[in-house]
Amino acid sequence: MGATRKVVLAGGSGFLGRSLARELEARGDEAIILTRSPAPGSVREVAWDGRTLGDWCARLEGAMAVVNLAGRSVDCRYTPENRREILSSRLDSVRVLGEAIRRCATPPGVWVQAASLAILGNSGDAVRDERSPPGEGFSVDVCRQWEAAFAEQRSPGTRQVLLRIGFALGRDGGALDKLARLTRWGLGGAVGSGEQYISWLHIADLNALFLRAIEDPFMAGVYNATGPSPVTNAEFMRTLRRVLHRPWSPSVPAWAVRVGARLMGTEAELALSGRRGIPQRLMAEGFTFRHTNLHEALADILG
Repeated sequence: MGATRKVVLAGGSGFLGRSLARELEARGDEAIILTRSPAPGSVREVAWDGRTLGDWCARLEGAMAVVNLAGRSVDCRYTPENRREILSSRLDSVRVLGEAIRRCATPPGVWVQAASLAILGNSGDAVRDERSPPGEGFSVDVCRQWEAAFAEQRSPGTRQVLLRIGFALGRDGGALDKLARLTRWGLGGAVGSGEQYISWLHIADLNALFLRAIEDPFMAGVYNATGPSPVTNAEFMRTLRRVLHRPWSPSVPAWAVRVGARLMGTEAELALSGRRGIPQRLMAEGFTFRHTNLHEALADILG
């Protein structure tokens, strides 16, 4: 049995972080979670504010990797205040982690930065890979500044990988929970035109991507962290209904989505826009996805 390897998950108390922490611990690794609200008495959760240096910096010393998942949720109304928080929470966490890593006597071997496939914008049915230009709009502007802030960090001895994460499908969190609940209530129709693409991947494949980014010394730069089989919203919702054994549901017109989003305190753009992103670099480098069939992936998750 080898020595326990330490991985620090900044902003790791959310859906993605909890899932990755379980995967790491199942492998015998130690997952340290930097969070604004650590559980009382927890030895693996450490307080940080995502903006300033503090006692948490010591946890980076000698770590195998740091994975940054920090960032205010975009599932909200895009008020001026929320826009500022969405952007600042991403930029601040990148900058303070960069500073902390540079102060380490034994810095982490790799920094894996979570980003978003939303940088591609609302790109219709055009296939987009890592070489495709960014789209337009608020979400794209946030992603561009986020990626630029990460690219500016220079930490000798620490390899840097950026994963543009698509729609991650998993249990106990994420947007799938909400969609499944609506579908069980008989509201599982296509959203808007239903033609917008959803670039999805199973949480098991996302965890495998994180692990590969941590362990593969040749992996560096920007990757689309999404599955190879994006589908339209209409196809996604049809498949979700079949998995949940629900009957046909009428589509929800765009105007109703906008009204519903306002009532639910979120943005209609999150449901009405889409992108057909593919993981070109991962496929070229031989990464094997376990889940490429949407029906099988949803059945595995929702049972």
